[in-house]
Amino acid sequence: MDTNQTEAISACQRGELEKFAILYEMFVDKIYRFIYYKTMHTETAEDLTSQTFMKALEKINTYDSEKGLFATWLYQIARNTVIDHYRNSYPEEDLVDAWHLGDKTDLVAEFDNRELLLKVQKYINKLQPEQREVVLLRLWDNLPYQEIASLLGKTEASCKMIFSRALIKMQDEIILLLFALIINYL
Repeated sequence: MDTNQTEAISACQRGELEKFAILYEMFVDKIYRFIYYKTMHTETAEDLTSQTFMKALEKINTYDSEKGLFATWLYQIARNTVIDHYRNSYPEEDLVDAWHLGDKTDLVAEFDNRELLLKVQKYINKLQPEQREVVLLRLWDNLPYQEIASLLGKTEASCKMIFSRALIKMQDEIILLLFALIINYL
């Protein structure tokens, strides 16, 4: 942990909650990406990211650096927030929310990005849940194996092995897809 992070955490735990802004800036993009990949919906990811940071702020006094890294603690809150969201959510959406009406978002670029993400998600969904979690934390969130191991309650070596096997499995899936495409065009 860097000193800014450590000082911000200590200040927050002493009641100087305005210092939480430092922690927010350090982690908001990573937590948003983590949640976005799990929801594949911009507004939902934004809402859940906000909820994650509100929960973290409310529970900052429960964080103990002796038990693990702050990032791991924060990712665990985000993970639980996503789980709670899916437990409590309903498949209905307001049409305005679905189409981003009035939004200045580049819809073509967002559509292209979403299509790419859906293709990636297709391969990742074929992985076992444990493999999927390790791959997402490693590649999507760029977490070191030490943090992934701490977050998932596994050893670092186990996480490396899970990651390696997942990549081999995805590689095999992609090769099979390419063969199928070639056969269809012959």
